[in-house]
Amino acid sequence: MDNLAQWIFLIDASVRLATPILFAALAGLLSERAGIVDIGLEGKMLVSAFAGAAWATYSGSPWQAVIVAMSAAMLLSWLHAFACISHRGDQIISGVAINMLALSLTAILGQYLFLQGGITPILNDSSRVTNVIFPEWVEHSDGFISMIYWQLLSGHNTMIYGAFLLVFLLDAFLKHSPLGQRLSAAGENPLALHRAGVSVKMTRYLSVLAGGACCGLAGAYLSIGHGAGFVENMTVGKGFIALAALIFGQWRPIPVMFACLFFGFLDALAIRMQGIELFSTGYIIPVQFIEVLPYMITVLVLAGFIGSSGIPKALGKLP
Repeated sequence: MDNLAQWIFLIDASVRLATPILFAALAGLLSERAGIVDIGLEGKMLVSAFAGAAWATYSGSPWQAVIVAMSAAMLLSWLHAFACISHRGDQIISGVAINMLALSLTAILGQYLFLQGGITPILNDSSRVTNVIFPEWVEHSDGFISMIYWQLLSGHNTMIYGAFLLVFLLDAFLKHSPLGQRLSAAGENPLALHRAGVSVKMTRYLSVLAGGACCGLAGAYLSIGHGAGFVENMTVGKGFIALAALIFGQWRPIPVMFACLFFGFLDALAIRMQGIELFSTGYIIPVQFIEVLPYMITVLVLAGFIGSSGIPKALGKLP
């Protein structure tokens, strides 16, 4: 039973750690399925995390803070779309610029507004997004069903349930709705979409902005859902891992979800492996190696799967 409990706790941690990656990966999916490369996910997550935490500090309203976080990320997404779609700028350079801007802007504003070295004050529970506790349908015990119900399914942050619901809604949207099919056509065959009388520019603008909203949810989760405030550079590469999950999942919502869970599992496993002896030799595995393990495996995974990736045919190309 102890082993079972350890596995359940590990999976539970994997779900929590995968959620910001999942929101960001879905943001990238919306943008890149429409043909616009978006490597600025990291920067948009960072700005939205700061905006959400700052607003929650002043207002005390977590859901207002979520909306502010989404708006901040959408503003950067509009900037990216304006540069790349309206003015045909280089999409990679624009994304890099957004990442650099976000890193410096959040540090400067954090110091200017709160005078705490670039971080926001610690939020109390009323200023954070709450957890969802399931009804008492299952008795609390050490049994398998009880542990699954109470430890794995119940008690998560509201945004976690929203993230996984969004996966299936987005999958249905892309497969069965006319707007979703237009979005996919903008990334696969924009010329055919144009000949059908649909504005490729408008479709791509809306897709990038919708991706910004998802990225804002990722940042809000980090600072006012899972966390209790903003810390400088708190995304620590999660936006780039989201891009890796997007490629690993071949730009499809459900495979992307499983890729994010895989990376979340690696992150949770790395945390639990700290202080572990190497084959009972007395040698403690260095913490630095454990921390870098998810990123190393990310590179290895991409090296094996990038060749078979279902990349949109018009990704990065402007009509």
